[in-house]
Amino acid sequence: MVDQARANRLAKRIAQIVATALEREVKDPRLAMVTITDARVTGDLHDATVFYSVRGETVDAEPDAEGAAAALASATGVLRSMVGQRTGVRFTPTLAFVRDAIPEGVRKFDDLLAQTRAADAEVARLASGAKPAGDPDPYKAPREDTDED
Repeated sequence: MVDQARANRLAKRIAQIVATALEREVKDPRLAMVTITDARVTGDLHDATVFYSVRGETVDAEPDAEGAAAALASATGVLRSMVGQRTGVRFTPTLAFVRDAIPEGVRKFDDLLAQTRAADAEVARLASGAKPAGDPDPYKAPREDTDED
């Protein structure tokens, strides 16, 4: 029987353990800019997927995603041992690391918003000197009632 609440608690705990281990215990320089964003555990508690993102050294620098993926792959056994020791579950879940796609999606979304703002500014610039094609007031004024009716 699947206990989803237990799986969610274990996933949170695994994310905390892996993040702490990457920060303090695993001494690989390729993992210096890796951030653990989320973790998910299957219902049978046998497999865990850990999502991570990689920041660049500077704002303009591209992150070394391939190096981070290789470092995480080489540290998977050590991290799984730490998860097993610190969670106390009977079967330690296998760990799979997946790069989180949200930062790239956010970056693309920001680019689209910037393009939209530029297009709106162009439309506003063109509309500032425009005149109506027909009458200045195309709507008919309401009919005034007279006392003769």
